[in-house]
Amino acid sequence: MLNKKTLLLAATFIIVGNSFAHADERFPSIKDETVKKECGDCHMAFQPQMLPQRSWVKIMDTLGDHFGEDASLDKATAEGIKNYLVENASDAGWWSGKFMRGVRDDWVPLRITEIPYWVREHNEEVPNYAWSDPKVKSKANCAACHPRADMGNYDDD
Repeated sequence: MLNKKTLLLAATFIIVGNSFAHADERFPSIKDETVKKECGDCHMAFQPQMLPQRSWVKIMDTLGDHFGEDASLDKATAEGIKNYLVENASDAGWWSGKFMRGVRDDWVPLRITEIPYWVREHNEEVPNYAWSDPKVKSKANCAACHPRADMGNYDDD
């Protein structure tokens, strides 16, 4: 018969194990209000863990031509956002996980939808016709399929 201590320890391992099993489908929500506002005015503010540091630097240094739009910001605001993104990027800490697999050191991806992990996940699970659905509109519209994406939750279940 198992004692209470053994049961508690087993339950802890199950809970922690489940948390880590889905660690790459969940990211911390964005804490910086300026990032939420400035990035979120035009599109969902993406969690910085989805791109490496070098990508965020390039994106923030070229806001004058941000995917065909002028998203220029004053220098202080742009630097603050860039610092937040770089400090929390996929390769900034201990958790470079699935999003960094297949990203060569000499590659500067500018779109999350180009990351090999993203491509694999979506090619396996999403039929091509889904991208032309008027409710989806774009591969960058994460919230169309992941209603809690703005909170960093991309779980499928």
